[in-house]
Amino acid sequence: MSFTAFELGVVALVFSWSGFVRTGLGFGGAALGLPLMMLIGGSPIDWLPIIGIHLFIFSGIALSKELKNVDWRYLKSSLPWIFPAKLLGVIGLINLPADVMTVIVYLITSFYAFTWILDRPIRSQKNWVDNLLLFLGGYISGTSLTGAPLIVAVYMRHIVKEQLRNTLFVLWILLVAIKMSAFIVVGVYIDWRFSLMLVPAVAIGHYVGLKAHDKIMENNDRFKRWLGGVLLSVCAIGFIRLFII
Repeated sequence: MSFTAFELGVVALVFSWSGFVRTGLGFGGAALGLPLMMLIGGSPIDWLPIIGIHLFIFSGIALSKELKNVDWRYLKSSLPWIFPAKLLGVIGLINLPADVMTVIVYLITSFYAFTWILDRPIRSQKNWVDNLLLFLGGYISGTSLTGAPLIVAVYMRHIVKEQLRNTLFVLWILLVAIKMSAFIVVGVYIDWRFSLMLVPAVAIGHYVGLKAHDKIMENNDRFKRWLGGVLLSVCAIGFIRLFII
C-alpha cells in the first residue's frame, strides 16, 4: 500500500482511534478501526498484520502489572470453543478473495452497529448459547479480528467487571498469536516498518483510553449508540465504493 502525506495523516488518526477504543472498552480496536482503514485503501489482509503487531505491544503493556488480575479459570475453560473456530477463520481469511473478505467485514460491523443503535446488546443466559457465541466469535476473529463483541457478551456473564478487560487482553494476545503465525507460515506480507511507524499514534490513543476507561464504562450505552451511528455510516460508504463507484 502507498499513501500520500495527507492519507498517512488520516491513517495515523484511525490507528490512534483504534488504540483508544481497544484500551477504553477493552475490545473493539479492530472491529471499530478496520472499516475505516479499508475506506482509505487495501483489504483486510493488508491491515490485520499491522493491527496484530499493535495489539501485541499495547495489550502487553497494559497487562505488565495486571497478570494477577486475570480470570485464568474461565479463560482456560473457554479456549476449547474459541481456538478451533479461530483456526477455521484464519484459513478462510487466507483463501477467500479480498473483495469477499471486505464485504464480510462490512456486514459484521453493520450488524454490531445496529445492535448498539437499537440498544439490543448481544446477551446469553444459557450455556449452549455461550458456547455458540464463543465459537462464532472465534471464527469471526479468525477471518477479520472483529469477533470481540460476541466473545465479550459471554465473558461479561462469567467474569467480574474488575477482571474483564485484563482477561480479554490475554485472550486477544493468544488469538492474534495464532493469526500472525499463520500469516508467517503462508507468506503473507507483514509491513513491520509501517507498523512500527504508527506506534506513536496508537500510543496516544492507548494513553487516552486508559484515562477514559472508567468514564466510558459509566456511559457505555450512550457511547455505543454514538459508535453504532458512525460505524453504520462508514459501512454504507464502504458498500457504495465497493459496488457502485
